[in-house]
Amino acid sequence: MLEGTMPEGTMLERQRLRIRRDDGQATAEYALVMLAAAALAGLLIAWAVGTDGIDRLMNAVLDSLISSTT
Repeated sequence: MLEGTMPEGTMLERQRLRIRRDDGQATAEYALVMLAAAALAGLLIAWAVGTDGIDRLMNAVLDSLISSTT
């Protein structure tokens, strides 16, 4: 073997270790996205409860359905 070169097995092991270290990254990103979605849903619910938004939304949907069927 030439000096300064690595055997093929060592390179493969390094690649496997590098991949293993990144395994949790997708899970962490998914958790952050889910946390942001939950926070947004919480804000939407707080707005709807505080401003009678649910009643207005339901009335708008029902009015639209009734007008489209008649």
